[in-house]
Amino acid sequence: MNRSQLATALAERLEVKPREGREILDTVVGVITDTVTTGEVVTISGFAKFARRDLGPRMVRNPATGEMLKKGATRKVRITPLKAFKDTVMSGKVAKKAPAKKAAPAKKVAAKKAPAKKAAPAKKAAAKKAPVKKAAAKKAPAKKAVKKTAKRR
Repeated sequence: MNRSQLATALAERLEVKPREGREILDTVVGVITDTVTTGEVVTISGFAKFARRDLGPRMVRNPATGEMLKKGATRKVRITPLKAFKDTVMSGKVAKKAPAKKAAPAKKVAAKKAPAKKAAPAKKAAAKKAPVKKAAAKKAPAKKAVKKTAKRR
């Protein structure tokens, strides 16, 4: 799923226009990015934790020459999935979608009721049969290959 598909799915679940779904997604990503940039940790309970790591200067080795070089301070981003998210992903169960809320249909007033028809006799439900076990298929004995000889003329 890419960004536009995520925005569309978000819009469908929130029952808003696709454009509003994109705006919501852009806002959430922007807030997370700005907060992590300042050095604060963002934790979305049940999903993930976003944090910035500051690494100090260190000595590194150039793999081509083997020479030791001094590398300056750097920053990295760490995204850690939280337990509820990992458990859901590992179980393989997809969360059920919440049913869409629809407005109740307007009640129509019936002009006249139709005369009642005779009720059809109730049909008996077919009795459930026990599942039939299939016998294991037996393999046919392998046929020997017939050697063909070429005739010379």
